[in-house]
This record gives sequence, C-alpha cells and structure tokens, in this order.
Amino acid sequence: MLVLICFGHCEGASRPNIVIFLADDAGWGDYSHSGNRQVATPQIDSLAQQGISLDRFYVCPVCAPTRAEFLTGRYHPRGGVRGVSTGQERLDLVEKTLADACQSAGYATGAFGKWHNGTQWPYHPMARGFDQFVGYSEGHWGEYFDAELEENGRMIRSQGYIVDACTDRALQFIEVHQHQRFLCYVPFTTPHSPWAVPAQDWERFKDRPLEQRATESASESLEHTRCALAMMENQDANVGRVLNKLKDLKLEENTIVLYFSDNGPSSWRWNGGMKGKKGTTDEGGVRSVCYLRWPARFPAGKRVTQIAGAIDLLPTLLNLAEIPRVGQLPLDGRDLSLLLLQPEPIEWSDRMIFSTWGGKISVRTQQYRLDDAGQLFDMVADPGQSVPINDQKPDLADHLSRQVQAWRLEMSGNSAPLAAPVKPKPDAPDPVTGVIAERVYPVDPRPIPVGFPEFPLTLLPARDGEPRGGVKRSASAPNSSYFVNWTKPDDSMVWRLKVQATGRYDVVVEYTCPEADAGSLIELTCGRGRVTGSVTPGWDPPLYTNQDTLPRPRGESTMKAFRPLKLGVISLTKGEAPLILRALEIPQKSVMEVRRITLTLLDEETQP
Repeated sequence: MLVLICFGHCEGASRPNIVIFLADDAGWGDYSHSGNRQVATPQIDSLAQQGISLDRFYVCPVCAPTRAEFLTGRYHPRGGVRGVSTGQERLDLVEKTLADACQSAGYATGAFGKWHNGTQWPYHPMARGFDQFVGYSEGHWGEYFDAELEENGRMIRSQGYIVDACTDRALQFIEVHQHQRFLCYVPFTTPHSPWAVPAQDWERFKDRPLEQRATESASESLEHTRCALAMMENQDANVGRVLNKLKDLKLEENTIVLYFSDNGPSSWRWNGGMKGKKGTTDEGGVRSVCYLRWPARFPAGKRVTQIAGAIDLLPTLLNLAEIPRVGQLPLDGRDLSLLLLQPEPIEWSDRMIFSTWGGKISVRTQQYRLDDAGQLFDMVADPGQSVPINDQKPDLADHLSRQVQAWRLEMSGNSAPLAAPVKPKPDAPDPVTGVIAERVYPVDPRPIPVGFPEFPLTLLPARDGEPRGGVKRSASAPNSSYFVNWTKPDDSMVWRLKVQATGRYDVVVEYTCPEADAGSLIELTCGRGRVTGSVTPGWDPPLYTNQDTLPRPRGESTMKAFRPLKLGVISLTKGEAPLILRALEIPQKSVMEVRRITLTLLDEETQP
C-alpha cells in the first residue's frame, strides 16, 4: 500500500506539475556532470545542481523493461514484458501506471516520444493514462529527419529532427495546460541508433579528439562515440527548451522535473570504468544518472547515496505529489520521499535490487553485486568488478545466490531463465496455416486486440506480424521493419488477432511495388472475413538518403516512403483468428513490400 506522507504540505497545498525526461541508450558516463570532459550537458546537469542526484540508481539492461518498471513500480517480469519487439514489449493490462494515477487525479497527461510498451489499444499509451500521444511505439525508429510519427492513433509526417519535433509537441502541451496540473512525459529517441544527428551538432564532434575511452577500448568505435555525444548535446538543448518554457510560464517553482536513462550505453564508450554496457546485468549496463528538481521542496545540490531504481519512481512521485495510486498489485519499489526531503541523514535499511535480461540475473546491495555468473564483487572497493571476493565472503555469496533463485521463482514460477531472447527458428511449420517458413520470427503469444469503438483504428506493423514462405523482413531487427521478398503464391504474412467487436472494418495496406510488377491480386482473410484487391498503381520510391550521419547498423532497416493501398472493407467476427495476407495472382516478379496494415472499425454489429 502506498501511504501518503505529508511534511507540512498537505492542507490546501497545490499539487506539483510533473515533467519526466527519459533518455534512450544513454550511459551513466554520457554527461558532463558524471565527469565526461568530452561532452557538455549543462541543462541536464543543472537538474542535479539545482536539485537532487540519486548517485546509485539502477534501471534494466534494455529499454522496454525499464519503462514498464518506472510506469508501474513493479519488476517487469510481473507485467509480462519479456522482450523489446514482436509484441513481447507489451505491458499486461492488469498493470496500472503512473499516468493512470495522475489522470485519475485530474492531471492533463501527455507523452511525446518513444513509448515501447505496446502499440495497439488497450496497450496503447492513450489506454494507459495518457490523454495525448505523439511519437512511436516501437523499440527503435528508422527515421530521424522529417519522421513519420503517430499522433493519437494516426500516422503523420513531422518536420525536422525527431527529438526537436517531439519536444516541440511537449512545449505545446505545457503551454496549453499551464493553468492546470499536468504530467508531461518526454521519452527521447537518442542516443539510440541509427547514428543520426543534425549537421550543426555533428560538425562540433566529427573531428573531436577523444581522450576518455571505453572500459573495453579495443571494442570502441570512435565515430559512434562522437555521434552519441553529439546526440546528447542536442538532447541537452531540448531539455533546456522545456526548462526555459517552465521558467517563462512561472511554473518551475512547483514542477517536479525528473531525468534518467533506460539502460547503459549501446556502444562501448567511456562510462566511468564500469563493467558492461546495454544488454548486460553488470554495473555499466544498469546504472543510470537520475536527477530530480523541485525548487519548492528539494534542496539544491543534494546527493543521495542509497541505492535506488526505476521501480522506486512511481511510489516516490505519487507520494510527493499527494496523488492516490490506481491499482492494488503489490509494489516492488520503495518510496524515496524521506531520502529526498529530510535535510539530515536518516536510517535506511539495506535492500536488494535485481536486474535480469536474457535469462541472466544480477543482484545489487548497497555495497555488493553478485553477477549473473555468481561472482561477488565489493562495489565500493572494486567498482569495475575486476576481482571477485567469493572466497573472502562465502556466506554472503551463498546468501545472495539463494536470493537470486528465490527471486527467479517469484518472477516466473519456476527456475527456468527469465526473458531469454527468442531467436529465429528455420523451417518451422506454422500451427495456424501449416506453411513451412524459411525463417520464423516468433511473436508474443498474446493476440493483438482489434475493434474497440472508443479507439477504432488499429495499426498492424510488419514488426508484429510473421513472414511466411519466402517473405522476409527488411532487416534482422523487427522494429521499424517491413516485409520484402514476396514473390510466390505460397508466401504470406500473418498477424494473430483477437477481434473485440463483430463488424465491418476498413483495410489500408501501406506498400511499395516496382511499376513493372504492379497488378498482383491479393487477398486478406480473417476467419470467414475476406477482401481482395489489386496492387496498383506501382509505387517504387528510393530508399531515404537523408537520414544517417554514419552508416546504419546492419540489423536496422533503411526506410522509404510507403503508399496507402485502400483494399476495401472486411467483415470480422468477434474472437481469435489469424489475419493472413497472401497473393492469388502474381503476373510479374513480385507482389509488393508491406510496412503495415491499418484496420478501422466502421460499424459494430449489434447483438439481437
């Protein structure tokens, strides 16, 4: 139970606004406040200087799990978040979020940037407590300049650099809601790849000498480091834009501003000598900066040394703002209010914070870390995890090992690995269609909900579908990908649906097709529903060439402009069934490439 603690502030006091910045793939060492002399982040640093820094703050090894933990105050395996793509990033519907609580308390709520906890309603951010959403819901995005983004369920074309564009919308939100309480969530896109940054930012870094190097310096790409730091300076400028807006509107005094990152750095670069990076459960993979500023209540320049984590943010923010929690599921996080508000040191019992990814689990206490291999390290004497001390403290190592096993059982109900990445399996027959695919990219077993009158539009990106036959993804990473190599009658693509409302649905397929190949007859079926159409006209735009500062990682798709094909109307019946797109006639070499299907509920069949 979340207990509201008042410090002479409750009676008649005005609740604060809340602004939350979340960086994507920024390591603890990517800030000048952390001692990085190769980058300048004065706006982000000012939050620590004018507020509080949580010195040992822990997130998850990858992004979607951190977002789930911060939003719910609960470890991500409890909420069904098992991966970062193909639906495995979805947060179970029984979970209630920080935004749910703020919305229930009368706050205006908006999210502007990367969501990454579910695309379709009711996993969509607007079903999880946010009144407005502008951004994208996938794990990474393939367009950073003039990007296609989602606005409240519909795709739009933005202008400029993606971080600038999303910040623009956050500023508009603050301006509109300046006379009421608001929660403004700004989950940045950077410094996640692809390696793309505005020219003026890159110009400062492209030839900059780098003296502070990665722990594993032989693995560091200096070009990637330069680009990541250029992204950080752009991000810092956007944080400054929001802080200036709060000041100009005279809102800064009673606004809690929170800044942190979702995991360690994605590439090897300077990170204070810590071991590990994104995707690992070592210190460098899970330690993040965390700064909180609230001029009305917080002292300036305070440093909290007790360990804390993303799971603590929901109970802490709700208590500070005196907002009742929505939901009754037990919390894993602690309320840090006393640590933040009390001017003098207080008694604070030691605790354990667990990190897991890929079946590996590590546990951190105030002084020690037991890594995923069972090696114990003294993080005060040996912050780089270089010399295990199991032989010196065998009882402690045994105790923490038993705690890891108990936590594993509590999270999963068995001793099997948690969140082990699912790898593509070759030559596996589809249990629904019986088609044997060359490569099967398993998707989350939870079907995709479709057909809510309150949110009639459902986006079905290629990421959430399964390629069959010779169909492949445009790159190995499903996020921000599209289906290619559709050339044979046995080829198809499948989305597993759970139709909520029997009715008629408009169907739009976003596609490209060489002009010489136009004219294939395609069929979309779902249960007894069926609609057919012709792939015309041909539409074969070039791949974008204005997106990347450095060559794109091999696993990420290069994007292009897709065209909407209005296929027609299909009748869907309530219940679970696969949505299958296949070709009936292929007069030329190929059918088309597919980015997404959009289903829109036109009318719901009334029950007699």
